[in-house]
Amino acid sequence: MLSKLLIIFTLVPLVELWLLFEVSKYIGGGTTVIIVAMTGFFGVILAKSQGLMVLRQMAVRLSKAEMPAAGLIDGACILIGGAFLLTPGLLTDAAGFMLLFPITRGIIKKYARTKIQQMIESNDIFIYRK
Repeated sequence: MLSKLLIIFTLVPLVELWLLFEVSKYIGGGTTVIIVAMTGFFGVILAKSQGLMVLRQMAVRLSKAEMPAAGLIDGACILIGGAFLLTPGLLTDAAGFMLLFPITRGIIKKYARTKIQQMIESNDIFIYRK
């Protein structure tokens, strides 16, 4: 697991940097910087609005004494997506927007639920109940 994280944290910034240089060759360095800054700005706005919407949905579920499991996964996706959008780079911006838009987030949520369920069944995750 640690070696995978090391590879990810090494390769992703290198690929992002290379991609930014390649894009700046075609559209110019200033335009590239503006695009990266604007995606961060709009990403914060989108993350805030989506996060507030999920919090309201979770509050409604809790008021009905229901578990807000979907809301927790939504919240995690929004948090990670917002962090990706604040990270300079085009690939992380694309991943961040995928996590923030409800349509693409639904696909990712379905995968996350399946993966979490598999981890619970294989005892990689333990659930303690009172």
